[in-house]
Amino acid sequence: MDLDPGTISIIQLAWSRLLGLDDGALGDGDPGRLYSIDDDASVVTFVTLFGREILRGPGWAVDAGRDLPGPELRSTSTLLTLTRDHGGRGLGEAQLYFCDALPQFDEPSAVVSSETALVRALERRCPPDDVAEAGLGGVEYPFVLVHGSDGEGGAEPTPLAGAGYDIWEGILAHVAAITPPEERRKGYAGRVAAVAVEEAMAAGLVPQWRARTDNTASQRTARRAGFVFAGTQTSVAFDQR
Repeated sequence: MDLDPGTISIIQLAWSRLLGLDDGALGDGDPGRLYSIDDDASVVTFVTLFGREILRGPGWAVDAGRDLPGPELRSTSTLLTLTRDHGGRGLGEAQLYFCDALPQFDEPSAVVSSETALVRALERRCPPDDVAEAGLGGVEYPFVLVHGSDGEGGAEPTPLAGAGYDIWEGILAHVAAITPPEERRKGYAGRVAAVAVEEAMAAGLVPQWRARTDNTASQRTARRAGFVFAGTQTSVAFDQR
């Protein structure tokens, strides 16, 4: 599955703005690496997107990374080396996915809620690291797949999986998803992620998915929901001085 060229242009525009570049920088056809200097930044970020490489951070970090090849800059250990005198802390290596087609499922429609209480209940069922990575409790548009009660004194609804999105640059819907360990491999994550994607696309947004490079389950869910791999993002935070 490929992304429409128009979708790619929209993604490039959004990421140009996110990285402090001119609007047309990522779509200018030049294959060379781009550099974005922000001396007030507290994060060094290396992004690859549709074959382009972008290094963003304060001048001293950008200068230190100019002569390093892309595969090295994609490694957290390399960025930590660049920032070791500034207390560098790894924020992780991730893969970036996007989609521009509605997910197709044969299963019956899911029962979905956006109630804050169900979001919290879902997070209580999940490991803290997963909760922190997804951040579902903080997104603007959350959705929780539930196994509901009959409304007549039955059990409280059980949250099975959740997904949601925030809007980036008024263009991208940054999607996050989370599933309790005991509910995985049942299709729940893909189902609720599809709901988030449908809602985002109905709002005129391009859905974006970011998965840690070591989180194969998240990557698998993204692909099943129709997302296409487009690049990577590696970031390291440091102490400003």
